[in-house]
Amino acid sequence: MFGAKHPKLEVVIGSETVFKGELTSKGTIRIDGTFEGNISADCVILGESGSITGDLQVNVLIAGGKLRGNVRAVDHVELQAKGEVYGDIHAVRLSIAEGAVFEGRSSMQKNRELEYRTAEVTVA
Repeated sequence: MFGAKHPKLEVVIGSETVFKGELTSKGTIRIDGTFEGNISADCVILGESGSITGDLQVNVLIAGGKLRGNVRAVDHVELQAKGEVYGDIHAVRLSIAEGAVFEGRSSMQKNRELEYRTAEVTVA
């Protein structure tokens, strides 16, 4: 949505796959299956059939599936129409499509500084 170029796709967790553990990548991770654990990556794409239980530290998150955990994004977070996030989001930019579910707090950095503006948001 924001027109950012995403790093090379490095990891794919398919729809019939369950992964438990920690995952670190300098590229893009696509999750269509079930992931339990923390992720550190340049970009995470959570497909509509995917679910993550754990915290994410990323540059970019595009969420079309279900995430239970906190997100710290250096750049932006995009919640697509079928996306669900249950946890706090800290990002420079946040986009929530109509139909998405977000239960948590959002903090947006102004000009990538460490000043945060905090708002309580519930979208259903």
